[in-house]
Formats: sequence, C-alpha cells, structure tokens
Amino acid sequence: MSIEVRQTRRGVRYDVRLRTPDGHQYKQSFRTRREAETYEAREVADRSRGSWVDPRRSSVTVGEWAAEWLRSNPAKRSSSLARDESVLRLHVLPALGNRQLAAVTPAEVQRLVNTWAQRAAPRTVRRQYDVIRALMRAAVESDRLVRSPCRGIKLPAPPAPEHHVLTAEEVAALAEAVGPENEPMVWLAALLGLRWGECAGLRVGRIDFLNRRLTVAEQATRVAHGRIVFGPPKSRAGHRTLALPTELVDMLAQHLAARGLNAGDAEALVFVSAEGGVIDYAHWRQRVWLPACRAAGVQGVTFHDLRRANATALVAEGVDLKTVQARLGHSDPRLTLAIYAQATSNADRRAAEAVAGRLMKGRRAQGGPSQITGAQ
Repeated sequence: MSIEVRQTRRGVRYDVRLRTPDGHQYKQSFRTRREAETYEAREVADRSRGSWVDPRRSSVTVGEWAAEWLRSNPAKRSSSLARDESVLRLHVLPALGNRQLAAVTPAEVQRLVNTWAQRAAPRTVRRQYDVIRALMRAAVESDRLVRSPCRGIKLPAPPAPEHHVLTAEEVAALAEAVGPENEPMVWLAALLGLRWGECAGLRVGRIDFLNRRLTVAEQATRVAHGRIVFGPPKSRAGHRTLALPTELVDMLAQHLAARGLNAGDAEALVFVSAEGGVIDYAHWRQRVWLPACRAAGVQGVTFHDLRRANATALVAEGVDLKTVQARLGHSDPRLTLAIYAQATSNADRRAAEAVAGRLMKGRRAQGGPSQITGAQ
C-alpha cells in the first residue's frame, strides 16, 4: 500500500494504490493527502476487522445486482419471483438501476419511499420496500456491501385492517349465489379454511371419500404474463390433511359426479373454468364472485374472508390454538392469533355476560342497585 502524488491539469491528485487479498491491485484518487491517508487507514482497519469489501464487487450497478439476485435463489416460489421482478422493474430500477450499488445511501432510499407514499397505499409501499430491503441485505450477505442502505427508513403507517366477519347466513347466501359448479369451493374455504389457490389447485386424488379426509398438497398461482403454475403450499405447514364434515363429503361427491369424474381421475382438477381449463382468479372474481357478493348483499368482501370466517368460527367454538394453527396451515401460532382470531359479536356478548355472571354474583344476590341514603 502506498500514496502517490501526481500533477494533473486540475491540480494535485493523491493516488492510494492497494492490493486485494488475492493480489489484484486497485486504486482510489483524492484531492488531499488527508483524504488519501484516511481512506488507506480505513481500508487497513476494515481488513483487520474482517469487514472489508472488494470495491470491484460493490461497483456493480443496482440493476446488475438485481438481475443476479433474481437468479440466485432456486427455492423461491415462482409467484414470489414474479412479484419481486415486477416491483424492481416498475418501482426500483427506474430510480436506482444505474446507480453503483455501493453509492446508494439511506437518504436516497428514504426519498424513494417518500415518492411511493405519494401515490400508493401504505401496505403497497411496505411491500415494495420489502423487496429493495431484501435486495440490499443479499448484497451484504454476498460481500458486495459492508452495510445496507436500508436502515433507519421511515415507512407510512398502514391503517388498522377492517375485515367483515361473515355470518353463517351470509356464507350460505354466497354459496348459493356463486352457482352449483362453484358452491363446493365456497364451502371448502368456509369449512376448511382453504385459500383460493388451494381450492383452484385441488385434484380429485387428494380427496379420500372413504376416510372423509382431504389433503392440501399444492396450489395454483398466477405469475407473470397471466400464466398459471402449480406448486407446493405457501409453507411446509401448508401441506396438511384435514378431516371433512359429512355434508362437504356428500357435496364434493355430487360435484365430481356431475362432472363425470371418479377416483380413477386422480390428477383431474376438482374445479375448472367455464371453458374446462385452470381457473384464473382475476377472471373468476369478475365473472362469479363479485356478482355473487352483490346478490348476497355482502359487497366488499373477498374470497379470503371465507377463510377468516373459518378461523373465527374455530376460535369462537373453543377449538384449541394448536388445532386451529394446523388446520389453517400456519407455521407460526402468532399469525393465527394476530390475523384470524377475531371474536364475533355473539362471542363477545357471551364473554361479557359470563364475566358479569361470575364477578357480580354478590351484587345481584342483594337484589340489584344499592340505595343511597339521603338521595333526592
């Protein structure tokens, strides 16, 4: 390592020449000797601490690193990959794609987030930020950056979610309104808590009519350019086998019989589009779901609200948390509690009366409110 002085048309320059651990030489130029000495000392210190990063690796652009990052994880689900690629292409790379990876600062990331917040909902901003944060974290883990610029970033606060908890009558009305070919799908979501993709990806061979059980082993997912792909559930816990109520067994048997399917058609999809192909949620929502919601008088609810209704019913009926977690396919019980364990109005009322019945026994035994002496 050494500092060399050279004259240029713009004045004196101080060049710091260094070598990487594998022997390759690199150089940085500065206007003052102090800047050069500070840089040289920092490089030496970083190496001694084990935090040194080869400047050649961090000199790639954000766009170049994004392309490498998208190819780096073969285990990533195709739907997640398509989402990440879309966020990068539409929201990150137009602003940062040509910037050197090492040159991006927290202030730049904050400005980008603030720009998003001006035209997108808080939850959307957070989803987009999650992608750039993962991108930069991977750069640190790959020894391209010492520290991620995604630190201390302030995000817009999302509003508290307001979900309509469907009643038994509303679920029945929806099931009738979607029509006989789609009715079992509504009940699979409401009675078993299946996600949309798990319903759309269900195959005949996954239904055990003899033992009244159903196995969730794959789901249909829409990826880039509208393509539908089949893959495993969202997590290992999502691969689950669920007991079926008798009514649902009979309904599914009738549904398959109406389609001319039997146990020998194990790989056939249980639900198909009007044309006989894989169901696309966007089309199904416009053609079937939204008209059914209007007919049932529950406009604004989503198919996922059927899953929420299932979880709420499990909790309201006193089913233990471990069973609720297993049936919903959650890997973390906190997710079960935080998102789905919403008490219904009736359950809340029963809780209020139960507490009053226990703690106000003495007052009620005295015949009601006490008389206040001297009251006018």
